[in-house]
Amino acid sequence: MPHFNLALLGFGNVGQALAQLLIRKQNDLATQHEITFTVTGIGTGHHGTALNPDGIDLHRAISLMNAGGTLDTLSTQTVPTDGLDLINNCSADVLFENTPVNYQSGQPALDHLHAALNLGMHAITANKGPVVHGYKVLSSLAASQNRKFYFESTVMDGAPIFSLFRETLPTAHLISFRGILNSTTNLILSRMEMGEDFDEAVAYAQSIGIAETDPSGDIDGWDASIKVAALVTVLMGIPFKPADVDRQGIRNLTSADIHQAKQTGKRWKLVCSAQRDADNVKARVFPEMVPSNSPLYTIGGTTSIVQFKTDVLGSLSVIETDPGPETTAYGLLADFVNAVRQ
Repeated sequence: MPHFNLALLGFGNVGQALAQLLIRKQNDLATQHEITFTVTGIGTGHHGTALNPDGIDLHRAISLMNAGGTLDTLSTQTVPTDGLDLINNCSADVLFENTPVNYQSGQPALDHLHAALNLGMHAITANKGPVVHGYKVLSSLAASQNRKFYFESTVMDGAPIFSLFRETLPTAHLISFRGILNSTTNLILSRMEMGEDFDEAVAYAQSIGIAETDPSGDIDGWDASIKVAALVTVLMGIPFKPADVDRQGIRNLTSADIHQAKQTGKRWKLVCSAQRDADNVKARVFPEMVPSNSPLYTIGGTTSIVQFKTDVLGSLSVIETDPGPETTAYGLLADFVNAVRQ
């Protein structure tokens, strides 16, 4: 039975959810997939780093994080100074890279994944930045090393988007897509329909951990734009950056706008779309009033949807209801299984 050493770089909500999922699914991995594992390295931005070639106790690591402690106490070797130092010394077979996204450059996640692949590790990430800023380079490097660069969790958490096309839709050509890809703005708009004003709806999203302290990445459309860019880059095969997306967020929508839409039987949604024409793509993230006969009309709260139009299947939709850290973590776990069993 193959055994794999794992390193987790980034141990926030998603990283801890992944650790909990690894614990919960440990027996399933062994009995259903003949996979066993040891976590040899965990790196955080503000709570220290653990390095132990004999295996880190994940229960203790999670408890330390919840208590505001440092993971340094779990190290049996010299504590790494940064992410690259951890990668170079963790002796891992698989790196899970889950550091915060950088919309402009994809760093430092790009360097982390590049280093891991050069060392012969499979590279798995929930970070959208490396997909739009380094997909071709990282994919080519992975192929040259006979390893995998997978990123299922970057667009719709654990919902199978990239693997859907990679594994089950051979020779299908993606012509266009349209959907709701940012759950935070969708929740804000849903709360505004319930009577809250914009600031109250944002505050609620922050209170439940859906929106960041600085919510501009969501409400100004950057998160949605980088997801659109990732889909275009990977599924359409055309390199695309967030700046290439025609973008407008929901910051300027008012309660009066929401009320007016309701009066006409419509709803405001932050709609993501891309249309391919030969080797060119027009992509857009924009607030739209969608009518009641649109599939997007019924998508409320933190639920997401994407509708794909291909040359062989017409319209194909994927809907994910109320995602959270565990659904994102499941995408990482699925990538791990798919990477090592092929």
